[in-house]
Amino acid sequence: MPETNARGLDHLVIGVADLDAAGAFYADLGFRVGARNRHPWGTENRIVQFPGAFLELITVGDATLIPPHAPRHFSFGAFVRDALARGEGMSMLVLESRDSKGDAESFRAAGIGDFEPFFFERQARRPDGSEVRVAFSLAFADNAAAPECGFFVCQQLEPQNFWNPAFQQHENGASGLSAVFLVAQQPAAQTAFLNAFSDAESFATPEASLRLPLPRGRLDVLTPQAAAASLDDESRQDQARFAGFAVAVPELEPIRSRLAERGVAHRTDGARVIVPAEAAFGCAIVFEMG
Repeated sequence: MPETNARGLDHLVIGVADLDAAGAFYADLGFRVGARNRHPWGTENRIVQFPGAFLELITVGDATLIPPHAPRHFSFGAFVRDALARGEGMSMLVLESRDSKGDAESFRAAGIGDFEPFFFERQARRPDGSEVRVAFSLAFADNAAAPECGFFVCQQLEPQNFWNPAFQQHENGASGLSAVFLVAQQPAAQTAFLNAFSDAESFATPEASLRLPLPRGRLDVLTPQAAAASLDDESRQDQARFAGFAVAVPELEPIRSRLAERGVAHRTDGARVIVPAEAAFGCAIVFEMG
């Protein structure tokens, strides 16, 4: 791939009311789900890791610890809490960062965010049970055309401790996070923000009103009608929102068999198997050949 400044997918924030139930569901689908982690600002998560990207299943553990938003300071915990109050599902898109401070300045210059970078660290547990330090620096952006959607970039400060091939082996064969789906009544209204946020160029395709190919994965912006047809998504249409994601798998038949055995609602659409949002904690999951 030619050299690019575009930012690849880093992770997706998926709010759930019952973290252990969601973890068990994702394990049923064939994903390896990590142990529970606790944040000092009141949220708790479990993650599903792929090479270079991950899913963050998240819930509110202790609401009394959540700080409020403040000028130039984005409260991650408050955003997760408020998104969950509206319903379960994906609420935030996170892209990779090589320089979070520089990205924060770029977002400020582009008029898509004026927040101070946010640093945090925690202990993580390796497969052998030993603990290691992981640390991150985040730069947040603000999309006025999608006020219920969160956007930020994440710089890994201890990548050697966070990424682990042992956590990236999944029974369903998933090899990577391949796509994110954003639904908007007017996809064109998302163009300026998404181009500036991702540093990627967008274009239309037969499948998506707007597609942004990234160094890792892609972002597809769909109309509500297209989301209903391709993702069985008929959720509320008054605001732009995230509908779900896709992962790449080598074969579809083992996926179909596994879902059928476990009674998980799904359907096949060409080279994709779709688990609709209503069957998957508010977030559609697509298995696609890749």
